[in-house]
This record gives sequence, C-alpha cells and structure tokens, in this order.
Amino acid sequence: MRTIDLILKKKQGLELTKEEINFFINSVMDKSMPDYQISAFLMAVCFQGMSDLETSYLTEAIVKSGSFVEQSKLPKGVLDKHSTGGVGDKITLTLTPLLAASGIPCLKLSGRALGHTGGTIDKLESIPGFNTDCKIDDMIEQVKKINLAIGAQTKGLTPADGILYALRDVTGTVDNVSLIASSVISKKIASGAENIVLDVKCGKGAFMKDPQDAVHLAKLMVQIGKHLGRKVIAVITSMDEPLGRAVGNSLEVIEACEFLKGHYKEGEVYELTYELAILTLLQYGICTDRDAARRNIDELITSGKAIEKFKELVKAQGGLAEALDNYSKLPTAGQKVEIKSEKDGFVENIDAYKVALGCKLLGAGRETKADKIDLSVGVYLNKKSGERVNKGEVLYTIYSNDDNKTAQCKELCNKAYEIAQEEPLKKPLIYEIVQ
Repeated sequence: MRTIDLILKKKQGLELTKEEINFFINSVMDKSMPDYQISAFLMAVCFQGMSDLETSYLTEAIVKSGSFVEQSKLPKGVLDKHSTGGVGDKITLTLTPLLAASGIPCLKLSGRALGHTGGTIDKLESIPGFNTDCKIDDMIEQVKKINLAIGAQTKGLTPADGILYALRDVTGTVDNVSLIASSVISKKIASGAENIVLDVKCGKGAFMKDPQDAVHLAKLMVQIGKHLGRKVIAVITSMDEPLGRAVGNSLEVIEACEFLKGHYKEGEVYELTYELAILTLLQYGICTDRDAARRNIDELITSGKAIEKFKELVKAQGGLAEALDNYSKLPTAGQKVEIKSEKDGFVENIDAYKVALGCKLLGAGRETKADKIDLSVGVYLNKKSGERVNKGEVLYTIYSNDDNKTAQCKELCNKAYEIAQEEPLKKPLIYEIVQ
C-alpha cells in the first residue's frame, strides 16, 4: 500500500477502506508520511468529503493511535464538553465550573487557537502560572478531588489528531465535517468521557457556515459517539457574531469571571451557558425540569460557588487565582484605543469573521503552528447587535501593543459593524438540539 495511491483515490472521490485509513494514520504516526503528503490527503478530503463509514473508521484509527483512559479509573459519569470553534467563545470557562460545582465530574481536553478561532488552552494560559500540559493520571486525580480538570491534548491520547490538528490549521483544511467530527469525538472517547456535550457553531465566524452543514456535523458526531457507547448532546448555535463582548485571550477570561460572579443577567454568554447547563443537569437527573435546573444554576452563581470552583481549578493547576479578582495581574496590552460611532442608529450586525481576523492581526491568533500568541491583545465590543448607539459613543475598544496592527484591526472591525436606522429583530442563538 502506498500513500500516493490513497491520495489519488480520495482525490477521485472514492471511498477508502478501513485498512487504507488505518494505513494512513499508522504512516502519520511512524513518520513515514511527510507533512506535504499528509496535507495533500487532507486537502483531497476537503474537496471530496468522506462517507459516514469512512469517518467512523478515521475516528477509531485516531483513538487507537495512542493510549486510552480506562473508564474504571474515572469517577462515574465523567463529562467532556466541546465547541467546534468560534469567535469570543469562552463557554468552557463558564460552563464547566458550574457543572463541577453541581456535582458533575468534568475532565476536559482542549485545543489551542485554530484558524481564525480562539483556543481554550490559550485563554487559560493567560492566567499566570496556569499549567495546561498535564499528565492524564494527574488530571484524573484532580477530577476526583475537585470535579474539574482542563488540560491540553496530551501526547499519549490521540497523538495522530495532534499532528493532523496542527497541519489543518496552516493548510486551509479546517472546515470539513469528517475531519472535525473525527478530531472531536476521538479525543472524547480516548479521554474516557461517558457523557459528551457538543456546541456546534455555524455562521460567518464558524468553520460551518450553513446551519444545515452544522446539523449534519452534529448528527454525525452524535451517531459516532453513540456507536461507541457514549451519551451525546449536540446544540447547534449561531456564530454570525462574536459570542459575548470580549474577543482575545485575557479579555475572555475576564468576561467569564464576570459571568461566574453574577454580573451578567443577559446576552449570549448568559443564554448559552444556561442552556447547556440546563440540558446537562436534566440529562444527569440532578434536576427534574428546566425551572428547577435554572434555580440550581442561579444558586451556584449567587452563592459564589461557581467562581470559587473556577478558582479551585486555577489553584490546582498552578495558576494565580488572585488574578480572577485582580485583573491587572492578567496580561495587559499597552494600548487601549476606543473607536467611536460616526452616526446614530442601531447595531444591526457584527461580522464575527472580520472581528476574528482583526484580533488575529493584533497577535491573538496563529499564522503558523510555531507562532507565539500575544495573550494580552483583543477587541471588546462595547455595543452589540440590537443596541442603540449615538454618534460619538464608543462602538468597540482595541487592546493592542502595536500602532500599525491597531490601524489594521480598526479597518477590519469598522467593516464588521453595520449600523441601521431601525431597531433590528433579535436573532436566534440556538438553532437546534440533537441527542
């Protein structure tokens, strides 16, 4: 069997066998396949797609590329939450402390910035001292103690996905349903999760632009997960606009903390965190109906248990918990530039993709897999869709360390904002739930 034959076969749109997919992953692992051939194969998949059967084979092969976490070592009912990637998506930071504080064990393996989207690991590493490079056995013990651990993908678990993940980021091969599904579900299976909550993004700022494609991805991941004996919930959510007001690593940590402290009672972060938490509490049988689940979440926030659980996580992984109260101890940009509206009206739309590109230009994202991220930079959206804005009011704020980059970011963000004279209709955040 030769690598070139697999590339040509997939280029022609033909279905690969289980043996051929196993050969591909084995060749990735033993380094007999160079990066340029892996990239060619990934591009062929993006152009021609994969069948559901091929995707299942790929997922299994990625799982088998490394070690497994035996479920017997984990607390019963351990949960892993995953988002397919968005702009300003800090929901892992708001949801998992809530669930852990409610008694649900959460062991979360997360990724770094991919394409134009941010990564949970980068956000957490903006907290001084926070260690994301954890051994899986240490994470298991931490979950047993405090119900929560979040770490980077370990070398032992799904190492093939780590190689593919990095190459997809820099070769324009991120937005393929089969590659996303196999990447996500393989990590969850290998980490031993019994219950999986998936946030499947769609829209301008997501890898899936069309809601129908997002539903297809959600159903595919639910199907693969269930086939491998897991309980899976997938929620399809909008990513036409940034999620929340903060886009950028340390800025998003601050916004997550403010939510956990009870300072947000509306907006996308509030709405989506509550919805995912309610669905999970019902699935676990902790609450019997949505109203009871909502009261449970309210109590965890107002009592301070939610933010305390986040602090427990930070302390357990070597981070400076004090930074969750004293935000000046987080990475801070040298420039804070307020951009004001040039006219009266209502914010009708904020293009998430343009904002993401603006933040990437500031240094919040990666161009190559070796790039170092500036954890202090980003954009804060002072005005969101549906809100009234007067001429001279601040639309958004750029946090930067470079004048030229500030100007480039401003140009993109100005294009991202659309101001209308009439108040726009509220757009739905959640499209569909698949389980």
